[in-house]
Amino acid sequence: MKWSFRILGFAVAITLVGAILFALRARPVDVDVAPVVRAPLDQTVVDDGRARVRERYTVSAPVVGALARIELKEGDAVEPGMVVARLLPLPSPLLDPRARQVAEQRLAATVDTQLQTLASATRAEAALDQATRELARVESLAKDGAATGAQREQANDDARMRAAELASARFSEKVAEHDIEQERATLQRFSPGGRASEQFEVTSPVHGQVLHVLHKSEGVVEAGAALLEVGDPQALELVVDVLSQDAVSIHPGMSARLLHWGGEPPLLAKVRRVEPSAFTKTSALGVDEQRVNVVLEPAGPSEGWRPIGDGFAAEVEITIWSKPDVVQVPTSALFRHSAGWAVFVASDGRAGVRAVQAGHRGALATEILGGLDPGESVIIHPGASVHSGTRVTSR
Repeated sequence: MKWSFRILGFAVAITLVGAILFALRARPVDVDVAPVVRAPLDQTVVDDGRARVRERYTVSAPVVGALARIELKEGDAVEPGMVVARLLPLPSPLLDPRARQVAEQRLAATVDTQLQTLASATRAEAALDQATRELARVESLAKDGAATGAQREQANDDARMRAAELASARFSEKVAEHDIEQERATLQRFSPGGRASEQFEVTSPVHGQVLHVLHKSEGVVEAGAALLEVGDPQALELVVDVLSQDAVSIHPGMSARLLHWGGEPPLLAKVRRVEPSAFTKTSALGVDEQRVNVVLEPAGPSEGWRPIGDGFAAEVEITIWSKPDVVQVPTSALFRHSAGWAVFVASDGRAGVRAVQAGHRGALATEILGGLDPGESVIIHPGASVHSGTRVTSR
C-alpha cells in the first residue's frame, strides 16, 4: 500500500509537469502560404502615357497682315488647299525690300526641304517594298512549315511599320509642297504690279481636322505667327515617359498594352521608338528623376483606338521579358538573406530558411532559378515572429 501511494504520487507529479510544459509551449504562428508553381511570367514596365497625333502641322501666317476672324472650330474637317484663314496685307511691310529678301530665302529653304522629303519618301518606299517581299517569302515558308508563327508575325509587323513610315514621309512631302506654294504666293506680293489690296488666303496642307485654333480673333499678326494646328486624329501614337533605368531594357518592337484608358479590353501596341535623350522631371514626391520618352504605335487592328483622341491619357504596360513556363513564387515571400535572397519553406508544420536564386521579377511573382521545386509551400509576408524552426500553421 505504501509503494502504491508513492507510485500514484509520482505519476500525478509527472502529469502535472507535462501539463505545465504543454501549456508553456509556444503556440504555432498563423501564416499565409503559397505553393511554388510553374506558370507564365512577364516582366513589365508600367507608367502613364499620353496619346498624340503622329503628324500634326501648325499653319502659320506667311506675312505680316491683318488677320480676319477664324471661323473654324476644333474638330472641323479640313482638306488640302482649303482656306483656313485670310490675311489683308499691310502695304508698308509687304512692300519692304528687306521683307522681299527674307521671302526669297524662305522659298529657297522650303525647296531644299522638299528635296529632302522626296528622298525620305523614296527610301521609305524602297523599305516598304523590301518588307512586303520579305513578308510574302515568310508566308510562303510558313505554309510549308519552314517558318514559325513568330517569324511571320515579325515580318507582318515590319511591313506595317514600313507602311506607316511611308505614310509619314508622304505627309511631310505634302507639307513641303504646301509651304512652297505659300512662299511663292508671298513673294508675288513684292513683285511689280502685285496688288497689295488682295487678301492672302492661308490654306490647309493636309487632310484631317482642326486640332487647336491658336489665334481666333482678328487683328494684326506677325510673319510666322501660329494660327491653328491641323492633323489626322486617327493617326495616333502614344508617348510614355519612363525612368532612364527602365528605358535601357526597352527596344523597338516590344509589345505593350494600354490599361485604364476609359474602355475595355486593354488595347495592344508596340514600341516604335525610344528617344535617345533623357530629361529631368520632378515626381509627385518632389524628387528629380531622369526620364526618357518611349513612342508606341497601335498593334493589330486600330479600330479599338478610335475613341482615343489627341492628348488622352492611359496607363501603359510594356513587356520587356516574357517566358511561358518558369518556376515562380510570390514576390512577397522573398527577403534578403546574407548576400542573396531566401524564403521560408513551410514543411511538416515548421518554417525553414531556404536560400534561393531569384531571376526576373513580374508584377506579383518572381522567377526562381534554383533552390525550390514546384509543389513546395513558402510563407508569404513572413512577420518578425517567424524564424527558422518556428512552428507554423496555415490560415
